[in-house]
Amino acid sequence: MLKGRSLIDPRDFSVEELEEVFELAEKIIKSPEDFSKMCSGKILATLFYEPSTRTRLSFESAMLRLGGNVIGFSEASSSSVSKGETIADTVRTVSCYADVIAMRHPLEGSAKIASLYSHIPVINAGDGGHQHPTQTLTDLLTIRTLKKGLSNHVIGLCGDLKYGRTVHSLIKAMSRYNNNKFILISPEELSIPKYIKREVLEKNNIPYEEVRTLEEAMDKVDIIYMTRIQRERFDNKEEYERLKNSYILDNKKMSIAKEDAIVMHPLPRVNEIAYEVDDDNRACYFKQAKFGMYVRMALIAKVLGVI
Repeated sequence: MLKGRSLIDPRDFSVEELEEVFELAEKIIKSPEDFSKMCSGKILATLFYEPSTRTRLSFESAMLRLGGNVIGFSEASSSSVSKGETIADTVRTVSCYADVIAMRHPLEGSAKIASLYSHIPVINAGDGGHQHPTQTLTDLLTIRTLKKGLSNHVIGLCGDLKYGRTVHSLIKAMSRYNNNKFILISPEELSIPKYIKREVLEKNNIPYEEVRTLEEAMDKVDIIYMTRIQRERFDNKEEYERLKNSYILDNKKMSIAKEDAIVMHPLPRVNEIAYEVDDDNRACYFKQAKFGMYVRMALIAKVLGVI
C-alpha cells in the first residue's frame, strides 16, 4: 500500500509499487473522466522554493484534474522563509492545511528533512542536484509506453551528466530493470559522478561506456535522453559559457539514429535540440511532458489512498 507514503527518492518505492502507479496512470490516460472527482475535497500544497514551470504546473494540473484543490507558493520570497522560517516549521504548518505536499528546494536533502516533520505525504519535486523522483516516474512511464517495457534498452544520456539530477535518478531507476546498457555522452568536465559509476553501474555489473560526441552513440541507442547545460548549477560563468553549446541534436545527427529510437528531454530546452527535430516522429519530449501529468495524477491518488 502506498497510502500515506512520501516519495523522496525514486527507490523509495519497489519495482512492484512503481508498477501499481504506472498501471493506474495507464487507466487514467485511457479514461480520464472516470477519475475526475477522485480527489474531491483533497488539497495539494505546492511549496516551490526555486523557479519551475513544468513541474509545478504539472502537479497543479494533476490535482485539479482529479477534482482536488491546490494551495502554495512558487518562489521562496513569497513565503515565510523570507522571514527566516525553517523548512520544518513550514511543513508542520502546511500539514494542518493540506493532504499532500509537493516540494521543490535548491538544497540537497531538503525534501527528506520535510518528510521527517510532515504529518502528510511529501513528494519531492526536486532538491538541488540530488533527486527529482517524479521526473523519473515520468521518464519511466514514457519509456514503458513508447518502447513497450523497461528492459532490454540501450540508453544514451547526453549533456550535463555531472549536475543533472534527472540523469542520476534515471540511471538508478533503469538499473533496476533487466539487460539495460548506458552510453554516457558529455564533455569531461560534466561527466557522470564517480559514485554513480561505482555504486550503481559497476556494483550491479551494468554495462556502460563514456563517449565525447553524439555521433559516436546515435546509431546504437534505443533512447537518446538530452539534457541542457544548467546555468544555475555553475559558480563559474566562464565555464558555463564555454560548455553551454557542447551538444546540439539536429536532423543531421538524427539521420544516423535508429528508425525506432525515441528522443527524450526533461525540459526546458535551451538550444541542445534544434527546433527542426520537433517534426521528427521520434521526438517524444512533449509527449513526455503529458505523461508527467498523468503519472503525477496516479501518484497523488495512490499516496492519498483514494484508490
